[in-house]
Amino acid sequence: MTFENDHVSFKVNGKQYNVNEDKNTPLLFVLREYLGLSATRFGCGEGTCGACTVIINDEAILSCDVPVGEIEGKSVETAEGLQREPNDPLFRAFIKNQAGQCGYCLSGILMASKALLRKDPFVSRAKIAKALDGNLCRCGAHKRILDAIEEAAKSVVDNA
Repeated sequence: MTFENDHVSFKVNGKQYNVNEDKNTPLLFVLREYLGLSATRFGCGEGTCGACTVIINDEAILSCDVPVGEIEGKSVETAEGLQREPNDPLFRAFIKNQAGQCGYCLSGILMASKALLRKDPFVSRAKIAKALDGNLCRCGAHKRILDAIEEAAKSVVDNA
């Protein structure tokens, strides 16, 4: 394995960053350890649980599978970005429906849901469930999560 430390420039939640890290370092590590953005969780580290889901250029992506060198010039959104949008329909619906319990998986689910609603605010419950198939939640909050996303989708459509 070769290590190439080089500057990688990208945006996270609208803010420009330049990092000097091995280009093969997973984006998840850079977000959490280098930038101090800890809402994105380390779950399995193998791209199978969804806890590390972020949005990269409007696509829901597992950040444990993406080397930081591949995001040069791209835009990344994490759950911290939602904190700055307290009136976001998705954020409000998750709170109203008490859609999280322990919260470990929640940031990944929120980001996958946000990417889904951007693509298709007219999404059905079945499509929501399919889109979240890669996000594991062991708390049993699945019904409330689906209810919240449906409510947010309706709000997006009604306000369009």
